Amino acid sequence: MAIANLRIQPRFPTWPVYLAGLIPALFYVYQIFYGDLGADPAKTLEHAMGEWALRFLILGLAITPLRRELGIGLLKYRRAVGLIAFLYVVLHLTVYLLLDQGLDWPAIWADIVKRPYITIGMAGFVLLLPLAATSFNAAIRWVGGRNWNRLHKLVYPAVLAGAVHYVMLVKSWPLEPLVYLAIVVALLGWRVWRRT
Repeated sequence: MAIANLRIQPRFPTWPVYLAGLIPALFYVYQIFYGDLGADPAKTLEHAMGEWALRFLILGLAITPLRRELGIGLLKYRRAVGLIAFLYVVLHLTVYLLLDQGLDWPAIWADIVKRPYITIGMAGFVLLLPLAATSFNAAIRWVGGRNWNRLHKLVYPAVLAGAVHYVMLVKSWPLEPLVYLAIVVALLGWRVWRRT
Protein backbone atom coordinates (compact mmCIF):
# COMPACT_ATOMS: atom_id res chain seq x y z
CA MET A 1 0.00 0.00 0.00
CA ALA A 2 1.39 3.43 -0.90
CA ILE A 3 2.20 5.78 1.93
CA ALA A 4 -0.06 8.45 0.42
CA ASN A 5 -3.00 6.04 0.68
CA LEU A 6 -2.57 5.42 4.38
CA ARG A 7 -4.91 7.31 6.68
CA ILE A 8 -4.00 7.91 10.31
CA GLN A 9 -6.71 9.83 12.14
CA PRO A 10 -6.02 10.51 15.84
CA ARG A 11 -9.26 10.48 17.81
CA PHE A 12 -8.33 12.33 20.97
CA PRO A 13 -9.94 15.75 21.62
CA THR A 14 -8.14 19.05 21.21
CA TRP A 15 -7.82 19.98 24.88
CA PRO A 16 -4.79 17.70 25.48
CA VAL A 17 -3.04 19.62 22.67
CA TYR A 18 -3.58 22.87 24.56
CA LEU A 19 -2.28 21.29 27.77
CA ALA A 20 0.78 19.87 26.02
CA GLY A 21 1.43 23.26 24.46
CA LEU A 22 1.60 24.87 27.90
CA ILE A 23 4.30 22.51 29.17
CA PRO A 24 7.27 24.56 27.89
CA ALA A 25 5.85 27.76 29.40
CA LEU A 26 5.26 26.03 32.75
CA PHE A 27 8.80 24.66 32.66
CA TYR A 28 10.18 28.18 32.32
CA VAL A 29 7.88 29.46 35.08
CA TYR A 30 9.45 26.77 37.27
CA GLN A 31 12.92 27.93 36.23
CA ILE A 32 12.04 31.54 37.04
CA PHE A 33 11.05 30.63 40.60
CA TYR A 34 14.15 28.49 41.14
CA GLY A 35 16.60 30.89 39.49
CA ASP A 36 17.71 28.49 36.78
CA LEU A 37 17.69 30.90 33.83
CA GLY A 38 21.39 31.77 33.92
CA ALA A 39 23.20 35.09 34.11
CA ASP A 40 20.70 36.97 31.91
CA PRO A 41 17.24 35.56 32.71
CA ALA A 42 15.39 38.06 30.50
CA LYS A 43 17.40 37.17 27.40
CA THR A 44 17.13 33.44 28.13
CA LEU A 45 13.36 33.68 28.55
CA GLU A 46 12.96 35.93 25.51
CA HIS A 47 14.94 33.52 23.33
CA ALA A 48 13.10 30.45 24.65
CA MET A 49 9.63 31.90 24.09
CA GLY A 50 10.56 32.97 20.57
CA GLU A 51 11.99 29.58 19.72
CA TRP A 52 8.92 27.75 20.98
CA ALA A 53 6.72 30.14 19.01
CA LEU A 54 8.63 29.27 15.84
CA ARG A 55 8.45 25.54 16.58
CA PHE A 56 4.68 25.63 16.95
CA LEU A 57 4.28 27.82 13.87
CA ILE A 58 6.31 25.29 11.88
CA LEU A 59 4.22 22.45 13.30
CA GLY A 60 1.06 24.21 12.17
CA LEU A 61 2.57 24.72 8.73
CA ALA A 62 3.45 21.02 8.52
CA ILE A 63 -0.06 19.71 9.20
CA THR A 64 -1.31 19.96 5.60
CA PRO A 65 1.76 18.26 4.04
CA LEU A 66 1.56 15.50 6.65
CA ARG A 67 -2.07 14.90 5.72
CA ARG A 68 -1.58 14.94 1.96
CA GLU A 69 1.74 13.12 1.72
CA LEU A 70 1.61 10.71 4.66
CA GLY A 71 -2.10 10.48 5.43
CA ILE A 72 -1.65 11.76 8.99
CA GLY A 73 -4.85 13.65 9.72
CA LEU A 74 -4.06 16.35 12.27
CA LEU A 75 -6.24 19.02 10.69
CA LYS A 76 -8.61 19.21 13.67
CA TYR A 77 -5.67 20.24 15.86
CA ARG A 78 -4.33 22.99 13.59
CA ARG A 79 -6.31 25.76 15.30
CA ALA A 80 -5.02 24.67 18.70
CA VAL A 81 -1.44 24.56 17.43
CA GLY A 82 -1.85 28.00 15.87
CA LEU A 83 -3.23 29.54 19.05
CA ILE A 84 -0.45 27.97 21.12
CA ALA A 85 2.07 29.41 18.68
CA PHE A 86 0.48 32.84 19.01
CA LEU A 87 0.60 32.55 22.81
CA TYR A 88 4.36 32.02 22.64
CA VAL A 89 4.74 34.91 20.19
CA VAL A 90 2.91 37.15 22.68
CA LEU A 91 5.08 35.85 25.55
CA HIS A 92 8.21 36.47 23.47
CA LEU A 93 7.08 40.02 22.70
CA THR A 94 6.01 40.65 26.31
CA VAL A 95 9.41 39.61 27.67
CA TYR A 96 11.08 41.91 25.14
CA LEU A 97 8.84 44.87 25.99
CA LEU A 98 8.77 44.44 29.78
CA LEU A 99 11.99 42.77 30.86
CA ASP A 100 14.38 43.67 28.06
CA GLN A 101 13.25 47.23 27.29
CA GLY A 102 11.35 48.11 30.49
CA LEU A 103 8.51 49.61 28.42
CA ASP A 104 10.87 52.33 27.21
CA TRP A 105 8.75 53.18 24.15
CA PRO A 106 11.23 55.54 22.47
CA ALA A 107 13.91 52.83 22.73
CA ILE A 108 11.47 50.21 21.49
CA TRP A 109 10.50 52.34 18.51
CA ALA A 110 14.17 53.00 17.76
CA ASP A 111 14.78 49.23 17.81
CA ILE A 112 11.90 48.62 15.39
CA VAL A 113 13.14 51.29 13.00
CA LYS A 114 16.90 50.71 13.17
CA ARG A 115 17.30 46.96 13.74
CA PRO A 116 16.11 44.94 10.72
CA TYR A 117 15.66 41.70 12.67
CA ILE A 118 13.27 43.46 15.06
CA THR A 119 11.48 45.15 12.16
CA ILE A 120 10.94 41.75 10.55
CA GLY A 121 9.89 40.15 13.83
CA MET A 122 7.34 42.89 14.50
CA ALA A 123 6.02 42.55 10.96
CA GLY A 124 5.49 38.84 11.57
CA PHE A 125 3.62 39.61 14.79
CA VAL A 126 1.35 42.12 13.04
CA LEU A 127 0.56 39.52 10.35
CA LEU A 128 -0.47 37.04 13.04
CA LEU A 129 -2.84 39.43 14.83
CA PRO A 130 -5.81 39.09 12.42
CA LEU A 131 -5.33 35.32 12.35
CA ALA A 132 -5.60 35.05 16.12
CA ALA A 133 -8.55 37.47 16.15
CA THR A 134 -10.47 35.33 13.63
CA SER A 135 -9.59 31.91 15.01
CA PHE A 136 -13.10 31.11 16.27
CA ASN A 137 -16.09 29.69 14.40
CA ALA A 138 -18.20 32.86 14.55
CA ALA A 139 -15.43 34.76 12.77
CA ILE A 140 -15.47 32.26 9.92
CA ARG A 141 -19.20 32.83 9.48
CA TRP A 142 -18.80 36.60 9.76
CA VAL A 143 -15.87 36.90 7.35
CA GLY A 144 -17.03 34.12 5.03
CA GLY A 145 -15.23 30.87 4.39
CA ARG A 146 -13.41 31.95 1.24
CA ASN A 147 -12.27 35.27 2.72
CA TRP A 148 -11.26 33.52 5.92
CA ASN A 149 -9.08 31.06 4.01
CA ARG A 150 -7.51 33.91 2.05
CA LEU A 151 -6.85 35.87 5.25
CA HIS A 152 -5.23 32.91 6.98
CA LYS A 153 -2.70 32.54 4.20
CA LEU A 154 -0.96 35.41 6.00
CA VAL A 155 0.52 32.70 8.18
CA TYR A 156 2.98 31.91 5.36
CA PRO A 157 4.82 35.26 5.35
CA ALA A 158 4.43 35.42 9.15
CA VAL A 159 6.26 32.12 9.70
CA LEU A 160 8.91 33.08 7.15
CA ALA A 161 9.38 36.40 8.96
CA GLY A 162 9.80 34.53 12.24
CA ALA A 163 12.46 32.24 10.80
CA VAL A 164 14.35 35.13 9.16
CA HIS A 165 14.09 37.11 12.42
CA TYR A 166 15.77 34.22 14.25
CA VAL A 167 18.57 33.85 11.69
CA MET A 168 19.30 37.59 11.73
CA LEU A 169 19.17 37.73 15.53
CA VAL A 170 21.92 35.13 15.97
CA LYS A 171 24.84 36.87 14.30
CA SER A 172 27.29 33.96 14.44
CA TRP A 173 25.24 31.89 11.95
CA PRO A 174 24.82 28.74 14.06
CA LEU A 175 23.14 25.70 12.58
CA GLU A 176 19.84 25.71 14.50
CA PRO A 177 18.27 28.93 13.10
CA LEU A 178 19.32 27.90 9.60
CA VAL A 179 17.64 24.52 10.07
CA TYR A 180 14.40 26.22 11.10
CA LEU A 181 14.61 28.52 8.08
CA ALA A 182 15.28 25.56 5.77
CA ILE A 183 12.23 23.71 7.14
CA VAL A 184 10.02 26.77 6.63
CA VAL A 185 11.29 27.26 3.07
CA ALA A 186 10.72 23.55 2.36
CA LEU A 187 7.14 23.67 3.69
CA LEU A 188 6.35 26.80 1.69
CA GLY A 189 8.06 25.33 -1.36
CA TRP A 190 5.90 22.21 -1.04
CA ARG A 191 2.81 24.40 -1.28
CA VAL A 192 4.12 26.08 -4.43
CA TRP A 193 4.99 22.68 -5.91
CA ARG A 194 1.52 21.30 -5.17
CA ARG A 195 -0.05 24.16 -7.12
CA THR A 196 2.05 23.63 -10.26
